[in-house]
Amino acid sequence: MAEITINGVTRTEFGKGASRRARRDGLVPAVIYGHGEKPQHITLPSRELGVALKQSNVLLDIVIDGKTELTLPKAIVRHPLKQIIEHIDLVLVRRGEKVVVAVPVHAVGEHDRDGVLEHVNNTVEVRVEATAIPSFFELDINGLAAGTSLYAADIKLPAGVELESDPKMIVVHLSERSTASEEVAPVAAATEAPAAAADSDKKDA
Repeated sequence: MAEITINGVTRTEFGKGASRRARRDGLVPAVIYGHGEKPQHITLPSRELGVALKQSNVLLDIVIDGKTELTLPKAIVRHPLKQIIEHIDLVLVRRGEKVVVAVPVHAVGEHDRDGVLEHVNNTVEVRVEATAIPSFFELDINGLAAGTSLYAADIKLPAGVELESDPKMIVVHLSERSTASEEVAPVAAATEAPAAAADSDKKDA
């Protein structure tokens, strides 16, 4: 997994007005907490932070007044339209400790072409050492038959990674394409009936 260093600045002003000014200056208000430590209110450069967060479960080494804090993004608030980062919560982690995180799942392989693949859950939660969080897991769907599913328990996890999600949680399901077609056919037939009746009325007239 990636580990990126970003320089932060301690915040001395608070409130909506101060947050708006920080964002105008290209900064993102943030708070670091965890391990019983007093929360630290800081700002981070929005561009560097945005680039770092493009990677899943990235570790951030936040440098503040010459001291480095190892953190993991916990909650990110984005503008509903512009999608810019408005605030971020960072949780303190220690090297060697285990954390619970959601990791993306990528389906690989060829499934039965008579089916349509549905990604029911795109991530699974696992417990893993903080500095060894996988970027993603691969789920082998080779030979998956239409009408069947694969579950969280079917993902092959690396050594040292423990599944936290329900093992019976469906990750992908291959629906039957023929079933979807059969559901559409009766609807089409029903809509054609009134038209046929209308034509009959015209002839009678």
